[in-house]
Amino acid sequence: MNPFGPAFEELVVQFARLPGIGRKSAERLANHVLMVKPDEALALARAIEQVKATVRPCSQCFNLTEGELCGICRDSRREPQLLCVVEQPKDLVGIESSGAFGGRYHVLQGRISPLEGIGPEKLTIDALVRRVRRDGVREVVMATNPTLEGDGTALFISNLLADDNVKITRLARGIASGSVLEFANKEMLADALRGRQSF
Repeated sequence: MNPFGPAFEELVVQFARLPGIGRKSAERLANHVLMVKPDEALALARAIEQVKATVRPCSQCFNLTEGELCGICRDSRREPQLLCVVEQPKDLVGIESSGAFGGRYHVLQGRISPLEGIGPEKLTIDALVRRVRRDGVREVVMATNPTLEGDGTALFISNLLADDNVKITRLARGIASGSVLEFANKEMLADALRGRQSF
């Protein structure tokens, strides 16, 4: 038990559940919350509450948004027949930072991983297929992470679209196998987008 009491310990436990935060970092964050003025600590709590109440998946691409459609789906300058498929919204952010893609996105909300009990039905793959057929998409860029699960997910989707009149490409392998898009720098992502290949 933490010497500061159960309330402090619970805060440490909750911080430690965040990705990349170990016990020591969680304790530092909890101490910081205690040391700041009450208004500052409560502002953090309100911001968390607000984002959980207002941010949801876009009804078209499943990116995060506070409205019905995300800003990218609403942007008329985007090429609607060019679709980039990513696993998570954070991957979309990485590709956007490269400035090399002018189409629209589709967020799968994960990847097929039988060992974790994640099958195609738990992702937005059906919505993707409907969107490709409904919107006359000409090219689907598979930008799943270059991992076993990411490649397997991309292959599964390409097989579903094999009979459709759509070009399926994937990012060039300037991104190392086994890496994650979230950590790729914008130059690597720009090169990978420009050098995308047929699937």
